[in-house]
Amino acid sequence: MNNPNAKPGSTSDNIPRPVSSPKGHFRWVICAILFFATTINYVDRQVIGILAPVLQKSIGWNEIEYGYIITAFQGAYAIGLLFIGRFIDKIGTKQGYSISMFVWSIAAMAHALVQTVFGFGLARFFLGLGESGNFPAAIKATAEWFPKKERALATGFFNSGANVGAVVAPLIVPWLTITYGWQEAFIFTGALGFIALFLWVWIYKIPEEHKSVTQEELAYIKSDPVEPETVKIPWIKLLKHRQAWVFVLGKFITDPIWWFYLFWLPKFLNEKYSLDLAHLGLPLIVIYTMTSFGSIGGGWLSSVFINRNWTINKGRKTAMLICALAVVPIIFASSVSEWVAVLLIGLAAAAHQGWSANLFTLVSDMFPTKAVGSVVGLGGMAGSIVGMLIATAAGIILQLTGHYIILFVICGFAYLVALLVIQLLVPNLTPVRLEAES
Repeated sequence: MNNPNAKPGSTSDNIPRPVSSPKGHFRWVICAILFFATTINYVDRQVIGILAPVLQKSIGWNEIEYGYIITAFQGAYAIGLLFIGRFIDKIGTKQGYSISMFVWSIAAMAHALVQTVFGFGLARFFLGLGESGNFPAAIKATAEWFPKKERALATGFFNSGANVGAVVAPLIVPWLTITYGWQEAFIFTGALGFIALFLWVWIYKIPEEHKSVTQEELAYIKSDPVEPETVKIPWIKLLKHRQAWVFVLGKFITDPIWWFYLFWLPKFLNEKYSLDLAHLGLPLIVIYTMTSFGSIGGGWLSSVFINRNWTINKGRKTAMLICALAVVPIIFASSVSEWVAVLLIGLAAAAHQGWSANLFTLVSDMFPTKAVGSVVGLGGMAGSIVGMLIATAAGIILQLTGHYIILFVICGFAYLVALLVIQLLVPNLTPVRLEAES
């Protein structure tokens, strides 16, 4: 039965109520800044993958040493995510994200100063530490600026910055490297982060304090049921809830797949199809352009289902199932022609981003805003820990076998396994009431 006292847009029976379209769209300006920062974040982290064939000859590392360099990034990313969500929840979204952007931009530029495997590992470590703040901060900002019915779409939009960054990087990094050198490629891309930092510091405030937000838009943003104030919730208490394990295990199982695409895809194309730095750009652009559509499309798809009066549970999980099935054909990627492989990988990467947009949104569906950063940090840490192990394992597998078949098979079935785990843990996406633990 519907609650007669529920506010417009409330979800007392887990079905969003229709609310009138707000006058004002400033929340999408905030989303655009999150998109831009995420784009820069991914440009910085992808540079080493694009330059791997060049750096492998210049520095002289082998597959296993490259795996160690990537492991340094993943390890720092995991360490950062262990603390960054709590840190952002404590000091606020604006300050936390600002610190994160500053650290990762400096670290990205520092790659230009090193010439050894250890030096690259150290630079990657600090890059991972700084970049660990991107998604906890962006998800928290989305929870502050969007009602639940729009969060998957907003998350999909800013998350597509990862794909745009992955398109921009192969457009500019090869040209910078061929024209000026690989050091300048790191310096230029790292410096872009300070533009995002300036925009963020200049524009961001919470909706209640922003002069550009109309009263109608503020009412729309706050149209979900009022969440009770919560005290600081230790991680151990968060992990007592199955809802937290949904995100933790979802990231644990599927995040390593994205890291594999990001850091080994240029090497795969180089080794399998003999594409050098001057010819890697177009295949990578095609793949990551597809992922941009996948990221926005995944969030859009669940929003369409929910706006048709599906429950949030049914809408999110149906979209995630479609994404999981779309990944499966990648198991054939290592045994087909160049452009068939590019399309299969592009489809799988697009489906990952659509999956990811909905997985992130599950956190704000089930947890109050004050705990979102902490839960996202825990899940991201889990994904980075196994990503760290996969980075080392991938290097060993490739060094021993010389082919990618095993790795692509793992990619193909990971999402179906993850969705099964999610369904078993939370069949109905029941919201958590943390105030009961205060």
